Amino acid sequence: MHYRRLACFLLGLWLGGGLFMDMVVTENFRSVDRLLAQPAPAAAQQFDKLGPGAARTLLRHQVSEQNRWYFETWGVIETAMGVALLLVLLFGSTEKNFTLLLCLLMLLIVILQRFALTPQMVFLGRIIDWIPADHPADERARFWMLHRAFVGLELLKWALGLLLTGKLLFRSRRGADQDAELLERRNWAPR
Repeated sequence: MHYRRLACFLLGLWLGGGLFMDMVVTENFRSVDRLLAQPAPAAAQQFDKLGPGAARTLLRHQVSEQNRWYFETWGVIETAMGVALLLVLLFGSTEKNFTLLLCLLMLLIVILQRFALTPQMVFLGRIIDWIPADHPADERARFWMLHRAFVGLELLKWALGLLLTGKLLFRSRRGADQDAELLERRNWAPR
């Protein structure tokens, strides 16, 4: 088996899934405004009963709940992919310490996001969903502080992921030959 190919595949899934998640959660919020701008006739009647402010608040809350579930679920999936990638790099290849460190840092970021930031953001998000946007609230300020930290960590994870991709893809041929020789000596080489 070609472990570097498997590592590249896992890393591609991880980064691609993250891109997809960013697109989905952004588009979910935009869908509320699109729906309110051009509702189906039956929906327009229901929105009129609620009033425009209440309808928007209710729809945004529903979208927020979906996004919260997506973030919680993706965090678990991402953690599993990170562990799998680290294990492939650690036991299935001869990657150097720097490559392993990049993967480990990415995994630690995911764990921090999923188990420290996401639960707090979910809790605060459920509170601020019902506070009017023009009313100041400590919960909103705290939510946006956590959100900025989450985004900053996401960008750092992406930078590490792209660096790891480069290390895996653009390693010298000489290094690959040395790795094959070392694997053969360990009797791990594919037969």
